[in-house]
Amino acid sequence: MASKVPFSTIPQLFTNLFAHYKGKNKSVFGFKPSPNVPFTSLVYDHFIEDVNELASFMIETGIEKGDRVAILSENRYEWAVVDVALHFVGGVNVALYSTLPADQCEYILQDSTAKLFFVSTGIQLKKAIDVFENCPELKAVIAFEAPKNKSYLEKDFIRLFDDVKEEGKAAYTKKFSEIESRISAVKEDDLATLIYTSGTTGKPKGAMLTHSNICTNVHSSLERIPVQETDRLLSFLPLCHAFERTGGYYAVLAAGAEIYYAESVDTVAKNLPEVNPTIVVSVPRLFEKVYNTVMKSAMEGSNVKKAIFNWALDVGEKYWQGKRGIVSMQKNLADKLVFQKLKDRTGGKIRFFISGGAALNADVAKFFFSAGLPIAEGYGLTETSPVVSANPVGAERLGTVGHVFPHVTIGIQRLSDSKIIAAVKGEDYPTSISSEEGEIICKGPNIMKGYWGQPEATAEVIDKDGWFHTGDVGRFDDGYLRITDRIKHMIVNAGGKNIYPGPIEDSLKTSTWVDQVVLLGEKKNFITALIVPDFEQLKTYASQQGISYTDYSDLINKPEILAVFDKEVKNFSKSMASHEKIRKFKLLASEFTVDSGELTPTMKVKRKIIEKNYETIINDMYNDDNG
Repeated sequence: MASKVPFSTIPQLFTNLFAHYKGKNKSVFGFKPSPNVPFTSLVYDHFIEDVNELASFMIETGIEKGDRVAILSENRYEWAVVDVALHFVGGVNVALYSTLPADQCEYILQDSTAKLFFVSTGIQLKKAIDVFENCPELKAVIAFEAPKNKSYLEKDFIRLFDDVKEEGKAAYTKKFSEIESRISAVKEDDLATLIYTSGTTGKPKGAMLTHSNICTNVHSSLERIPVQETDRLLSFLPLCHAFERTGGYYAVLAAGAEIYYAESVDTVAKNLPEVNPTIVVSVPRLFEKVYNTVMKSAMEGSNVKKAIFNWALDVGEKYWQGKRGIVSMQKNLADKLVFQKLKDRTGGKIRFFISGGAALNADVAKFFFSAGLPIAEGYGLTETSPVVSANPVGAERLGTVGHVFPHVTIGIQRLSDSKIIAAVKGEDYPTSISSEEGEIICKGPNIMKGYWGQPEATAEVIDKDGWFHTGDVGRFDDGYLRITDRIKHMIVNAGGKNIYPGPIEDSLKTSTWVDQVVLLGEKKNFITALIVPDFEQLKTYASQQGISYTDYSDLINKPEILAVFDKEVKNFSKSMASHEKIRKFKLLASEFTVDSGELTPTMKVKRKIIEKNYETIINDMYNDDNG
C-alpha cells in the first residue's frame, strides 16, 4: 500500500493530509474524554486547528528551528498535537517514557537542552517541578491536565495546555505566514527527534533521527505492511518508542487510517472490544500472556475439551498453510467451538497484529495464526528509525523476522574475523540466500545521524564504511532474516561454549507457570535461571492442592511448588544441548519491573542490574558446583 499523500518530511506529511481530508469529516483520532464514557472520535479539521494554535504559541514563546522540546506523557491526543506543531515550526521532539523517574528526566532535559516541557498528569507534573531549577534552558512547563494539587499552579513557570492554546489562537492570524515559511524551511536532513535509548547499561544516549530517516522508513513500511484507509489501530505502546512512533503513528496516518488511544496499558483488554480495531501494534509480551492464558484454560479442561482444542489448532494451522476444501468447513467449526471467543475479546475485526521490539516465540506465533489472528513480525532498532525487516504478510516464516525492507541493506558479519559473509538489499527479492551466523549490520536512508553530543559512541556503532552495527546475532535462512540474540547477552561458560540465553528464555516463557526468566552462567560450569512464576497460576494451583501460605515468599519455597517447577524446567531442558541445560533455578517472589531498575522502559531485561540485585541467590546456586 502507498501513502495517501506524497511527503519527504514530517510537516509535509501532515500539511498534505490536512489538505487531502479538509472538509471530509474524516476521523483521525479516537479517545475517551473520561473513564466512564464511550470513545469519541476527532476529525482532521479539528486537529489542524489545534496544531496551528499550538505552533503559534511556540513561535510566540521563541522556539526557533532546531530547538528541542520535551514531552513526558502517556499516549494521548495532546501528544500528537505537540508533535505536529513542533515539526511545523522546525523544532525537535524529545519524548520521554512516562515511567522514568525524575532524575532520569532531568538528565535528558539537561542533555538535550530542551526549551519547553509538556507533561500529562499530576504525577508527571510533579517530576517537572522537581527538576525545573536544575534545567536552566527550560522556559516553561505546560501541563495537559489541571492538577488536583492546585499549589502546583502557583509556580510561575507552570502553564496549562488549554491556556497556551488560547494564546496561540489569538496570535495565529499574525503567525500564519511564518508557520507556512517554517514548514517550507524544514529539509529532509534536518533533525526531527531525539529518541533516548533506554540502555541496559550506562546513561541513555539520544539517537538523532532526521526527517528523511523517519519518512523513508514510513514509505518502506507501507510497501510491506498493507495498512488501509479503512483500518483502525488501538495505540498503547509508548509513542516515545521508535517502533510505535513510525509503525503505530506516522505510517498509520500516512495510509489514511485512524488511531484510537487506549486509556492505559492496563486497560487494553477492556478497550479492545470497545474500539474494535483492525490492527494492533504490540510487543511479544502481550501475545505471550494471551497464549499462556488460553493454553492454561484449555489444559485444565476435560479430556474432551483438550481434544477439541488440539483439533482446532491442527485445523487452524492447515488452513493458515493454504489447505482448503474440507479444511474450510472444519475451520468454520473450529472458530465457533474454540477461536471465536478469543476473536471477540480482540474486538472481532482484527486483520493482523504487528509485533516488534523483541523476538516472538514461534509457538506463540503459530497459535495466533492458527486462530486466524495473523501477526506481522518485524525487526529493527531505535537507531534504524526503526524497522529494517518484516515478514511479508501472507508469506510469513515463523521464527524469523522476514525480508529486508526496501532501500535497506542488511549484512551478516562473521564474529571471528569481521568478514561480511552475506548482504541482502530489500530490492533483491525474490532471493533464497542462506548464510552462517554473524553480527547483523545495516545500511540505508533510515540509519540515524548519530548519538547526540557523543561522537565516540557514534563511531562505535557506525563504521567507516557506513555500516550500522546492531549488536544482534543472526543469519539469513532462505532469504528470511533469523535473529539469534544480542552479542552482549551471550554467555561463555567455563568450558568456552557460547550460549545465547534469549531463545531459551523465550521458550520457557511459553510455560503457563513462568512469567519472567533470566539465564545465568558466565564462566560457570553450568546454566542456572532466576524465574518469576505466574502468580495467578500459582495461587490457583495452591488453592486446588490445599497448600496454605502466608505470602509469595512462603509459597515459592513450598516443596510441592518447587517440584512443579523442577519438572517443568527438566521438560524444557530435554531438547537443549548439554551445555544449555538449566541445572539449577531459583524462584523469585517479585517480578522484574521498570521501577526497580531491572527492566528498561521497553521491557528489556537489565541483566547486570539483576545479577547485582540477586548476587547472593545466584552465588548460592553455584556454591555446590555439581550442577
